[in-house]
Amino acid sequence: MIRTLIVDDDFRVAGVHAGFVEEVPGFAVVGTARTAAEARARVRELAPDLVLLDVYLPDESGLTLLAELQTDTIILSAATDTNSVRAAVRGGALNYLIKPFTTRQFAERLAGYARYRRLVGEERNLDQSDVDRAFRVLHEQDRAAPPKGRSGATARLVSEQLQRAARPLSAAEIASELGVARATAQRYLTALAEAGTIEMRLRYGATGRPEHEYSWRS
Repeated sequence: MIRTLIVDDDFRVAGVHAGFVEEVPGFAVVGTARTAAEARARVRELAPDLVLLDVYLPDESGLTLLAELQTDTIILSAATDTNSVRAAVRGGALNYLIKPFTTRQFAERLAGYARYRRLVGEERNLDQSDVDRAFRVLHEQDRAAPPKGRSGATARLVSEQLQRAARPLSAAEIASELGVARATAQRYLTALAEAGTIEMRLRYGATGRPEHEYSWRS
């Protein structure tokens, strides 16, 4: 579970964002803060995995706080000026979402972050392809629409099927469960494997050619 702290000066907005977070699988809100000073104390107390941070705080800029945090952070703010965006990047923000935003836009940023954590969350040495993949999955869903020929709804169904499965599944098994063509299931599985969201390996049967099987990265 990705433990999330929300920092926003408006308690009503913080409550709305908390509701958004709780709707995304794998995330939980562990607390909120309305000022930079309170946020510092909550980070020390709760040690969250992720901070959702506003720029406009009553005691100081969230961008000043960002530079101090040793915690993964996504900016959620109405600040649209280039100086704020550049300062957020310099301070280490992993993403920047401008208010107001839709629940879909919000969920896509969190999903990208979750995929990023699965790739770099454990202590190990990475090669360049690992690093490239981690940065790619962090932002791959920032697009407004899925790639041509792919449906966001179908992608979610494929993902959810693998998350629920008690064992690795083949493209044929996924296709049968969802009622889609095997080629369609294969296309989505290949995209998920390339993004590092799922694991792919060969399954060897008693007879015939081996086939690929897929499992969700835990």
